[in-house]
Amino acid sequence: MKIKLLTATIMTAMALPITAHGEYSASDEITVLQGFKAGGGSDALAQLAQPYLSDILDVDFVNEYIPGATGGIAWTRLAKQSPNDGTVISITNTPMLMTNYIINEEMQYNVDELTPIANVITDPGVIVVGEDSPYDTVEDLFEAAEESPGTVTIGNSGVGGDDYFSTIMVERASGLKFEKVPFEGDGPSATAAMGGKIDASFNNVGIVYSQIQSGDLKPLAVLAEERLDMLPDVPTLKEKDIDVVAGSSRGYSAPADIPDEARQDLIEAFEELAEHEEFLQKAEDSAFNIDIVTGEDYEQMITDMESEYQDIWEEVEDDA
Repeated sequence: MKIKLLTATIMTAMALPITAHGEYSASDEITVLQGFKAGGGSDALAQLAQPYLSDILDVDFVNEYIPGATGGIAWTRLAKQSPNDGTVISITNTPMLMTNYIINEEMQYNVDELTPIANVITDPGVIVVGEDSPYDTVEDLFEAAEESPGTVTIGNSGVGGDDYFSTIMVERASGLKFEKVPFEGDGPSATAAMGGKIDASFNNVGIVYSQIQSGDLKPLAVLAEERLDMLPDVPTLKEKDIDVVAGSSRGYSAPADIPDEARQDLIEAFEELAEHEEFLQKAEDSAFNIDIVTGEDYEQMITDMESEYQDIWEEVEDDA
């Protein structure tokens, strides 16, 4: 088994086809389109899950990084330009998979052009600041925003991403106004917070947990229903009377109309992954919340989320 790192210039059509009856053979490769730079949430999922999936399916996974348009370039390629024979899939990040085209009419793909395979991780949101930040509590940060509306800089993983929408949801619930600073992924946003280039980053726990443990980032609040076992001393926003629960889910999808056999092979691989003790332990050690939802259930999850974020955008688009 080998995990290869390719640039966006390599043609996905070079991947070998799946055999006629839909089984993945030892010589097959599956190209995985990633819509963000290496080192972010998508890549963390790939590095965690794909070695195990490679063993289960007996294939090599080839990661192709295509950052830009908050994942939209990669997902447009998946929907419009990739072969639908099962040789190309993509990590699909929700809600930005849908919010991309909800907020931007120039986006030319939609979820109806995809085959949802499986969600793998649901990662709660977290507000973090650099270790040298003057803000030690979420109240400190929000008081600064109240005193100087629109000047406190909040990083996010890109316009349309879960962190971007989380910021809007917090603004709506609190009456505050931030200066939203988009980056090409969670990793660059966290790095900017560590370097003091922004006041805070709205991020995801699984992405920044190691930096929190090392002390490079200070967590101010989590966007979860209840406090997290891995961060027991960090309050929820709900404790602060800001009723916002949000995060990011990451899974895999293929182009529409891939062969039923290939789709089923992939679904069964993820279902086997859900029972793999070593994988689950590594995920726990890395603070990843495993939430494997497959096939039609994943499709319904995406459909429901699309409707929810469409409603949010209709309410805030004039002020966003």
